[in-house]
Amino acid sequence: MSLSEREKCAHLLRRFGLGSSEAELDYYVQGGLKGAVDILLSAKPEAEVVDFPIEMMENGKGVVKAQDTSVWFSARLLFTRQPLLEKMTLFWHNHFATSADKVTSAYVMGQQIDIIRANALGNFRDLITNVSKDPAMLIWLDGQDNIKGRANENFAREVMELFTLGVGNYSEKDIQEAARAFTGWSFSRAGKKGGKNKKAEYEFKPKLHDEGYKEVLGLKGPLTGEDVLNHLCKMPRTAEFITEKLWNWFVYPNPSAATLKPFVKTFHDSQLDIKTLLRTIMLSDEFYSSRAVRTLVKNPVDFCVSTMRSLGLGEILADQIKKNAEQDEAQKQRRYAAAAGVAVTMKTQGMWLMFPPDVSGWKPGESWITSATMIGRIQWASKLMGTAKGVNVKYPIYNLLSGDPSPFGVAKKITSVFDAPLTGAKLVQLSNAAEKAMGPGGLTPQNANAVAASVMRLVFGAPEFQFC
Repeated sequence: MSLSEREKCAHLLRRFGLGSSEAELDYYVQGGLKGAVDILLSAKPEAEVVDFPIEMMENGKGVVKAQDTSVWFSARLLFTRQPLLEKMTLFWHNHFATSADKVTSAYVMGQQIDIIRANALGNFRDLITNVSKDPAMLIWLDGQDNIKGRANENFAREVMELFTLGVGNYSEKDIQEAARAFTGWSFSRAGKKGGKNKKAEYEFKPKLHDEGYKEVLGLKGPLTGEDVLNHLCKMPRTAEFITEKLWNWFVYPNPSAATLKPFVKTFHDSQLDIKTLLRTIMLSDEFYSSRAVRTLVKNPVDFCVSTMRSLGLGEILADQIKKNAEQDEAQKQRRYAAAAGVAVTMKTQGMWLMFPPDVSGWKPGESWITSATMIGRIQWASKLMGTAKGVNVKYPIYNLLSGDPSPFGVAKKITSVFDAPLTGAKLVQLSNAAEKAMGPGGLTPQNANAVAASVMRLVFGAPEFQFC
């Protein structure tokens, strides 16, 4: 499959970014594919327009509701200038699938996302160690109940089954022994002056730790939790497991062992450096093959967040947050309306951020497409244009379409803006829909959103548009 540099960059941004506006794609393609990869991988905190800690979501009573963590995460996905960092944060959030349904503190859940974000492009050993000690994870898998003489096996099981090795690569005895190694891992909410923190801190409690002899996957001795995690990270199977899971999420499902072998080796030899693995995948021929390009079903983030970012709505939101740091609660609700709208819509499409369905997270693939979710995807067009009931964004699209206000010009512009691979008869169909919605008066500022919604509903419902 022969792709131009621009087509390769667009594919790169669909998968490892959050889609792109036309201007964003122009920026990334300037240095060719390698330059685009370098930009994605050089994520820097100072690149963001605004700092957005979870505390900024507090209501008039100084509280953040657990449900609002989804709005907070959605806002970050929308306005970020570090799309790979946020996309990897989402990936690891799914990998370490912790839910605010059980971890009811928004502050503690936000703290976990911050920990993931800080390590998302670093070393996997650091990432899994920090997440394993995170209070949200300790609450989620009952780590605080894992004590000497009464070991709780929940975390020990999941760290092998879901986080490192996969099913069938350990024994029940390994789980039992590992659980003993993790005894004493707990957390505290005490502040520096003895008060209560809204967040929490990891705390090791020596008196609750089993110091006895243990054997886990061939490693023997008075093992600690850190010993077990380090051992897991050194095992070749962990490099295989993480590489395959990342490949399934970002490239295509069910790769052969032969296809993965060089990528696994690169990851293992780098001592599990995440950036090294990502760069190798991004620059590989396989990533741009016919098996990979526009073959993954878009998850709700790829569908909803990316369409909003294509319109530049993320930059608008960032500017609003930056300029209006001090507002009353009603103003805050209006400020976050776009993020709330996308969070609710993604929930109806099966992806409620911060509330994964179970410990194994969301499953990528065709499960995203059902009769109900397809209706939601089509209706998303009307929500973006403010022509539907409920939470609307109402993007002012007239100026975007006025360069060529003819029905065909409108159809072409909308397919270009949303990176929709619709041509020929499909494009004519879009043009006809635009003409019908315009009426005899043509495109005007008054009808532009309704015209765009008519075309976008066809685009968003097209089979080709369901894939990235």
